[in-house]
Parts: sequence; structure tokens; C-alpha cells
Amino acid sequence: MTTDYHIIGNYISPYVRKVLVCMELKGLRYTIDPIAPFVGNERFSELSPLRRIPVLIDGDRVVNDSSVICQYLDERHPQPALYPADIGDRAQARWLEEYADSWLGDVVIWGMFYQIGVKRFLFGEQADEAIVSRAREEQLPQTLDYLESALPTEGFLFGALSVADISIASFFRNAAFVRYTVDAQRWPRAAAFIERTLALPAFRKLATYEERMLRTPLPEQREILRELGAPVSAETLGCATARKSMARRD
Repeated sequence: MTTDYHIIGNYISPYVRKVLVCMELKGLRYTIDPIAPFVGNERFSELSPLRRIPVLIDGDRVVNDSSVICQYLDERHPQPALYPADIGDRAQARWLEEYADSWLGDVVIWGMFYQIGVKRFLFGEQADEAIVSRAREEQLPQTLDYLESALPTEGFLFGALSVADISIASFFRNAAFVRYTVDAQRWPRAAAFIERTLALPAFRKLATYEERMLRTPLPEQREILRELGAPVSAETLGCATARKSMARRD
């Protein structure tokens, strides 16, 4: 293990998960303040002007955005590489990472996970069932049609595991939180790809924390994570009152 970093962001977030999987693969030490962006205080707003997670702190340097963070870590710690060596493959990997972050973020997170989970538990609001239905019945099937044509029958997209594989799988992990399962008969490549990627040790390690957090009230999560051995920071930028992120779309 090498180098200490600090991460601000909740284990449930696919964007945080992507960064943490990359850190696990590279053997990087970190502490984490496992807050959701909706409960960040004013200091959090200073560090993350859009009130988004994750935020990486490396000494005096603050790095925002999961894709920027992953590239920063890959350049600081080149092995194992997160991006393909071939320039064309590297461009395609970045496109698929962006596709996951932007489009799957819209469909899975804002269309399903936020509506079904966050709105209810943090803000006491009901889900917009029209948004959920459109995401689940129209947008996600269209997405899976595309991924079925792009994903490999075996292994990973560019041979060795890359940020593209990690990004795509991270969002389908959140889809599972709202009881969405990929139909393996309709999309066999996508279903098998997601299953084998999420079965990797780095994902499974984080899943232990995620599963407990989903069953634990927000005020108790830090203590539960400590009991599980997570590297929780001594201090937090969380606050008692939730407020909606600038990233909110509903």
C-alpha cells in the first residue's frame, strides 16, 4: 500500500465506487468521509462548488469529478494502468466512461435511484412514477441494446480491466439497489459482463460496506462503517439538514 489520500463521498455513489475500485486496484491508502452530497456543510460547498461527490484531497490539492480523479491517480500511479495503451482504445475507453457517467447517471441515478430512494429517505418526497417508468421501461432497455453490441462475450472491453469496465459496472450496482436485474435472455453479454465485473475482489470488498449502509440510518452509518473496518475519517463535513445538490435533475 502506498500514499495516503482523503476521499469525500458515500460508498453508495457509483462515482465514488468507481474511484475507490481504481484505488483498490492500485493499492492506494485512503481515509473517507462517507457523506452524501445532500448533507454536506459549507466547507463541502467550498471544496465541491457543484456539491457533487467524490472529492479527492491530496495534501493541499483538491481534485473534483470522478473521471478527473481517476486520470489523476493513473498518472501519479501508472501501474496497473486504468486506461488502454493503444490510443484508439484509450479514446474509446474514455467515451464509455463518459457514457456511463452522463447517460447511466441520468437513467439509473436520477431516473431510478434518486427517485425511489433519496427523495423518500432524505427529503420525504414521493417518487415521480412517470420518471421511474420511463427510465426502467424505455431508457434502460435502449441502453442495454447498445451495451449488448459493445461489450465482449468474455473478459473485459480492452483485454485488461479498464476504467470503462469499472464505470459501467458501477452504475448497474446501483440499479440492483432498486431491484433492477438485467434480463440475461434478452441481453446475455451485458448480464454476464456486469456479473463478472462486480464479482471482482475490489467490488466485493466495497459491497460489504454498501450493503450495511443501505440498512442503516444516515446518522449511524459512520459508526457502522468503522465497525466493519472501513477507513472512516475522524472528522466529517456532513451536517444534520439535507439540501438538494446543484446536480439534481428531476
